[in-house]
Amino acid sequence: MAVPVAFFGLFFAYPVTAIVGRGLKAGGDWQFGRISDVLARPDILDVLWFTTWQALASTALTLLIALPGAYVFARFDFPGKQLLRAVVTVPFVLPTVVVGTAFLALLGRGGLLDELWGVRLDTTVWAILLAHVFFNYAVVVRTVGGLWSQLDPRQEEAARVLGAGRFAAFRRVTLPALGPAVAAAALMVFLFTFTSFGVVQILGGPAYSTLEVEIYRQTAQLLDLPTAAVLTLVQFAAVGAILAVHAATVRRRERALKLVDPDLTSRRPRGPGQWALLGGVLLTALLLILLPLGVLVERSFDGADGAAGSGGYGLGYYRALQSAGSGGSSTFLVPPLEAVGNSLRYALVATLIALVVGGLAAAALTRRAGRLVRGFDALLMLPLGVSAVTVGFGFLITLDEPPLDLRTSWILVPLAQALVGAPFVVRTMLPVLRAVDDRLREAAAVLGASPLRAWREVDLPLVRRAVLVAAGFAFAVSLGEFGATVFIARPDNPTLPVAVARLLGRSGELNYGQAMALSTILMLVCAVSLLLLERIRTDRSGEF
Repeated sequence: MAVPVAFFGLFFAYPVTAIVGRGLKAGGDWQFGRISDVLARPDILDVLWFTTWQALASTALTLLIALPGAYVFARFDFPGKQLLRAVVTVPFVLPTVVVGTAFLALLGRGGLLDELWGVRLDTTVWAILLAHVFFNYAVVVRTVGGLWSQLDPRQEEAARVLGAGRFAAFRRVTLPALGPAVAAAALMVFLFTFTSFGVVQILGGPAYSTLEVEIYRQTAQLLDLPTAAVLTLVQFAAVGAILAVHAATVRRRERALKLVDPDLTSRRPRGPGQWALLGGVLLTALLLILLPLGVLVERSFDGADGAAGSGGYGLGYYRALQSAGSGGSSTFLVPPLEAVGNSLRYALVATLIALVVGGLAAAALTRRAGRLVRGFDALLMLPLGVSAVTVGFGFLITLDEPPLDLRTSWILVPLAQALVGAPFVVRTMLPVLRAVDDRLREAAAVLGASPLRAWREVDLPLVRRAVLVAAGFAFAVSLGEFGATVFIARPDNPTLPVAVARLLGRSGELNYGQAMALSTILMLVCAVSLLLLERIRTDRSGEF
């Protein structure tokens, strides 16, 4: 427990506390009156209102579109099911910058809809909502569908034998059982959309700003630390409340149900209604997930000589990535293609750190119980919701003195990425470790094995595949981390998400095309990681 506590204390709690302290302290005294002053400003109230209602709308729209998909994956058996499950999960592991870029290619100026019908949805709230559904579709499908596939269908069939109609049986039997899973999925979607940064920044334009975007603007552009500190506290309180409710729903789901093998509950669709439902889910996956990604790839090849509209397709944009300042631009000090190698190196180091910290935390949580341990379990999830912008800026102002003067060190980026990857490691390994029979460890101890050897001989063989899955998730999310990295990545060592954001921030078709090409490379790396995970993972329960 000591290593995870020290890691999160030093690299998460300390930077965040320091930022808040600098914003709310003046002359050594706390100025809590600044909180009411900031929250009374009309522009800040507009940001709070937009952040809340767009998160609610995104959550409702995601549930509406994804719940039929959860049912199809839970109850139907059809060719290509596992491949389709992996495909719909790809958006979740994609960096938000790539998601924003894909929808920009579909909905923005010169995008597919603009070319076909003259319709542009960028800088509108609809683009933001659709991108959020795209990003979070898999959260609902896998969280709700994973539990749904393990509910015994005979309970609902018994209700129908007793005279209940199809809808009444679902409402009285299945829906109460699914309730905690639906609530848990809804809370996670609300959390991810409430703290949305890259999607809103790319698609929303200056008219729309969430708390995360506003914290970035106040910190990086206006240098208004008091306002940024107050907004950080507001977001921290909201995320803490969401995670507390989510933990309660997960415990309720784990304790209240008797589950069956998912292989016993799925069958081929029967009748035109079920085939139509399957067709509708496939069409949704095609239009919502594959179309934006396909347009992104198409735009990256649009221009044989590196200029859109130059006639035909080619590798011009990809070739342009090999030189700095292509087309007279000074966007980078190094060729943008070097961002690929930078990102892979950073993500590998971050994955190693996340595995060590998250693995030790999961092991400690398995062996201990009590309210304090449950509280620490919830605290481990905070980096997923607390402003990454605050963490990144906090790194710069706190880790600037010996023995931790890391401002010019490359390790800052992997440390920030590991903060996001470690919670995924914990969430992946914890259910597997809790399933290991304590009597096996006790037998090893009786036979004279030390705790380290007992872990190596008993736990490790049982959790090896879970470690690989955790490593894959940590690698994918580290690769796409943007909020903190945009502050601490050095100009001569940009990561892929930072490079994409810089290219999109500059005018010109060449910069736009290079952004599409880099986004395609990043998407392919994340997709390959996800497909490998699908081949090795064994746990199909409701834990994402």
